[in-house]
This record gives sequence, C-alpha cells and structure tokens, in this order.
Amino acid sequence: MSLPPHTDEPVVVTGIGVQLAGTTTQEQFWENVSGGRSQIGRLTRFDAAAAGLPVHAAAEITSFDAARFLPDLDPRHAAKYSREILVTMAAVTQAREDADLKDSAVDPRRLSVVMSSSRGPLAWWQPVLRGEDPTAFADKGAMFRGLPGCPASLSAIHTGARGLVTTVSNACVGGHQAIGVALRELRAHSSDAVLVGGHEFPIVPEVAQCYHAAGKGVMSTESEVPGRAVRPYNADREGFALGEGSVVLCLERESSARARGARIYARILGHQSHNEAAHPTTMDLTGHVTAGLVREALADSGLGPEDVDYYCAHGTATRYNDLAESRALRALYPGRSDDLLPPISSNKPIYGHTFGIAGIINAAATSLMLHHQTLAPTINLTDPDPELDHDHVAEGARRTQVRRAVSLSFAFGSQSSVLTLEAADV
Repeated sequence: MSLPPHTDEPVVVTGIGVQLAGTTTQEQFWENVSGGRSQIGRLTRFDAAAAGLPVHAAAEITSFDAARFLPDLDPRHAAKYSREILVTMAAVTQAREDADLKDSAVDPRRLSVVMSSSRGPLAWWQPVLRGEDPTAFADKGAMFRGLPGCPASLSAIHTGARGLVTTVSNACVGGHQAIGVALRELRAHSSDAVLVGGHEFPIVPEVAQCYHAAGKGVMSTESEVPGRAVRPYNADREGFALGEGSVVLCLERESSARARGARIYARILGHQSHNEAAHPTTMDLTGHVTAGLVREALADSGLGPEDVDYYCAHGTATRYNDLAESRALRALYPGRSDDLLPPISSNKPIYGHTFGIAGIINAAATSLMLHHQTLAPTINLTDPDPELDHDHVAEGARRTQVRRAVSLSFAFGSQSSVLTLEAADV
C-alpha cells in the first residue's frame, strides 16, 4: 500500500484525542510519554491464575465516565453502547475539539471517520460466549455492541460526520493503514477533514492465552514491578503487556488548516505498507526488507534516510521485533557506527501493546515530539542487549532539533508499515 509521490497538498495533524490507561487528554499523554511514566499496572481485568497464565501486568483503563466526556449523549443511548464504543466516541470528540474544528469549519459531507481495530469488540463478546451474560442479546443495543465497525459509525453519528466512515482490521499495522486511507481521502479532495484513530480492548484471557502459547518471550511475566514489565532492547526483555483504549487524530490539508488558523502539531508526509509474503509471524530479520520499505516511503516525499532525525519504534520487547528494527537501522545506514545511528525509542513500556491502535499511538507521540522538539525515551532500558546497543534515548526526554521522523509498525501476516512525518515549521 503506497501513496502518490510528493504532493502539493501537505496533510497535517491538528487534533489529538486520547483515552488510554491513566490518560484522558493529549497533555497527559505527552507528560507520560515524554516523562517516561509507565501506565502499566497490576492486571485486574481477569483472574490470570484461574486461567493458568503467568501474566501479571496490563495497561488498564480503570474508570471511565461517559457523562463527563460525552455530556450531550442521551443517557438512554449510552446505556445501549459498550465501553469500547463510548471510549472511542470520547476520543473522536476530543480530537475534533482539540483541533477546534467547529461545525462551520467543515461541510459534514466532507468530514470522515476512519478507525482501526485488530479484533473489534472482543471484550464484549467474551463474557457473552462464555454464557456469563444470558441477556446480552436481549435488547436493541446488541446490534451495536457486537460489530467491529460500530465505534466508528456511532462516533460519526455523534460528531455529525457524513463522509467516509470505515474500520480497518489488520493486526498491528492497521493504525498506520487507517492513516494511509485518511491521506488518500484528503489528497484526493474527497474529504476536507478525517478523524482517524483506533480502538482496542484486548485484556481478556483468550488474547493473553493465544500470545502466551506463542512461546517464551512474547508476553511479559513480570510480577514484582508492573511498570517494568515491558523492556524493549534490554538484555532481559521478555515480551509485552496488553494495553487498551482509543486514540484519534484529526487530519486536514495544511492549506485549509492554516486558513482557519488551526494549531498544527506536525505534517504527515507519507505512508507505505507492504506484505513480505514470507513467514506469517516473523518479520524479515536481515533488516534489508524493512530498510527498503523505509527508503520507498521517504522517496515518496523526496527524502532519503539521511534526512531522518528520529525513529519511533514498534518496540514490543520481543526478540524478533527488536532484532528486526535494529538490523533495519544498520541496513539503512551502512558504514555508520552504532553510536551514530539516528535515535530510536518505544512507547510500549508506557501503554503496553495495543495492537490495532499501536500505529496511531506512535503517530500521536511522534507528532508531539516534533511539536515540542523533544524525543520521548525508551524506559526500562538499563542493560542493552549487545546486538541492540545503539541510541535508544534511554536517558530520558531529550530536547533536540527534530525535523523529520519515521514511525515503524510490524504485524502478524508478514506485514510491515512505515509512516513519515515532519515538523510543522520545516
């Protein structure tokens, strides 16, 4: 999946809505990501011991008040919706409000909503299928709660969006691909603004079981300090923790955003996604395939690897992911010593692995790094694996000049994705 080469219609991020563990505003999101404040705590969503799982940590949303974030939503409607739907509606509303995108600023027929979710409403289906809620199908709201696309559809109804409304489901590259759809809409002038994001609520025993079954080092078993459960690139890394929530970006063409005086966080230059058509669960470990994809994505914007100041990693703290990313960097910069490779960091230790929204979280974090000219760190990196020992911004937030950045995303199904971004004042 690729976009047309360099366009005269740059696309910019004007709004960010966030509903994640311990986080309900983009300001809190930035504080947590840049300050290295992990929101991963002790797992409470289900009894792991009863499920026979050595899993103890997760990034959970411990409370959510729909009336606070959706005060104009009729309580009778809210009662029919699942938590996933309501949280997503809140993030969509926040992104539009953060962009100050008033009704008068965009024709509703040209306002679109594009979402990503790897599994849809699994958190709702799980107790239903177990027979724990025999009345779950007994009301009209059931038709909403069971469909993966309903959070997008109901968010569009709530915000008055009458343009394209759709949901991408493609594992961990889905968030990037949703942004790719939004870029096409905007560059083709089919939409004037797109609220693009994702929703994921995977903290259920079935999801934990399937990843635990994949083998040692996929899911973290950290039991003493939940905030240290995810340790990308560290010698003792042992996998990821599950995370949940919704994050949404408001994207517009730069010309219209500047015409209405909107604040711009960052410019999105382009997106490339491909299927390696190789191993279904392991990405290319030579680094050369991913490096080629990055080069293609940069070339679409008239850039090369030498123009990149920072890489926002997928960073799952799993053996194959960490190796693939480090080797891709070395393949991109042949002849450079490790200490001269561009900085790279992961936010998975803050919010866990959120699958379908991981790429959206990366895009939001990278946009804010470009906006604040500060790189967010990889926390919990105290003893780097010798093969992965390069510039991970492990010392904490780094104030520096960041002009252009790349976000990386990998997924089961032999898929990889690259998003290129630029500071708004470049």
